[in-house]
Amino acid sequence: MSHTTPEDLLALAHSVEKRARELGASEAAVSVSVGSHTTVQRREGKVERATAATTRGLGVSVLVDGRYSSHSTSDLRPEALDRFLDQAVAATRYLEPDPYRGQADGDLCGRGTTDETLDLLDPNLAAHSAEDRGSAAEAIENKLAELGDDNVISAGVYVADGSGTTARVMSNGFADVSRGGWFARGGEMTLSEPGGKRPEASAYYSARHLADLPDSDFIAEEVVRRAAERVGSRSVDSGTYPMILANRATGRILGVLGAPLSGGALHQGRSCLKDKLGEKIGSSKLTLHDDPWRARGLASRPFDGDGLVSKPRTIIDAGVLKQYYIGVYHGRKLDVAPTTGGRSNWIIPPGERSAFEMAKDLPKAIWVDGFMGGNSNSVTGDFSFGIRGKLLEYGEPVQNLSEMNVGGNLLGLLERLAEVGNDPWTYSSMVTPTLVFDDVQFSGL
Repeated sequence: MSHTTPEDLLALAHSVEKRARELGASEAAVSVSVGSHTTVQRREGKVERATAATTRGLGVSVLVDGRYSSHSTSDLRPEALDRFLDQAVAATRYLEPDPYRGQADGDLCGRGTTDETLDLLDPNLAAHSAEDRGSAAEAIENKLAELGDDNVISAGVYVADGSGTTARVMSNGFADVSRGGWFARGGEMTLSEPGGKRPEASAYYSARHLADLPDSDFIAEEVVRRAAERVGSRSVDSGTYPMILANRATGRILGVLGAPLSGGALHQGRSCLKDKLGEKIGSSKLTLHDDPWRARGLASRPFDGDGLVSKPRTIIDAGVLKQYYIGVYHGRKLDVAPTTGGRSNWIIPPGERSAFEMAKDLPKAIWVDGFMGGNSNSVTGDFSFGIRGKLLEYGEPVQNLSEMNVGGNLLGLLERLAEVGNDPWTYSSMVTPTLVFDDVQFSGL
């Protein structure tokens, strides 16, 4: 068997699930995946790196006498798989029983939407050639060279694409295949400035379809613009400022929500959102949707990791927490119905004004368009991140910023969301616009 077509993968997954049960597993869930990706990187007028790889693998989780384990292999030869399964089942017998393990009821599993609705695989991807990738990288590099000046130390370009197919079969009767592809483009630049500093910046974009990426000129111009905004950067006086969080940077702050929303954190008592379902945890300006059906979404899916039917959900509605992320296992531990084990596309509905329109109303504000390091605590909600950005006065930049931290408490920050922009960032699984927060604490390093 070639193990390349969706039909081949599904047949293999069925055979492995059957064999696991023959060896003594009461339940087995099998995922078989194949994928490929290609990358081209250019620097100083030549190809710095070019890679092409194909991957294949099989993962199986088994329940044996109430004991659970999961295993993976990349050796899909029949004789190797038989040894692999025999060892997996035998090893599981040595574990402690876990009464909460087991697959979801088959009625909860299935496909939430069609491949046609999701549109995750560009039909032109298969024909995307090495020449196409090389031309795209060269076009970005040429534009960077055209826009650069004598202060440029180095500039690089990144072009990549890939695709993957996964077949999943479970003992509860669920069996399906998911497919998807992606494209990525971007660049980076390092500059010199007096005093020996070397400010650097980058701009990267990802999409399911090539047509959804910005063109080469736009990417290069964004790299140059962002690099110029690093020149002369320094800290300003510590204090509280309005924070204008650029659309492309919202993921770092909103990502802090992920851990405390999870069933694992709730069960372990390590969530600042424990017992807050139905309560107000943020400004009425904050609404957060989880949409696995978003056409061409980078985290769209027909079903989740437990095989549960995907469906759109509202996580936060006008500041009120509506749902947690609870998979089958932690649902049983918490004695609640499962929702879904993890997020898909996070979407904040756009507002009415542009980032500049919001900024020009503020006498002084800090525009944050990037982060450097930092940490967060899911138990308390406290966070601290290094930032990159600009000090603005009535929307006009007066100082490039670095060597500063933004810190505070997540719930306190969400309560201070003052306005939502009209410019959602579409090159990420977090489709979020620019956000304006009142009275955020910044400190110089």
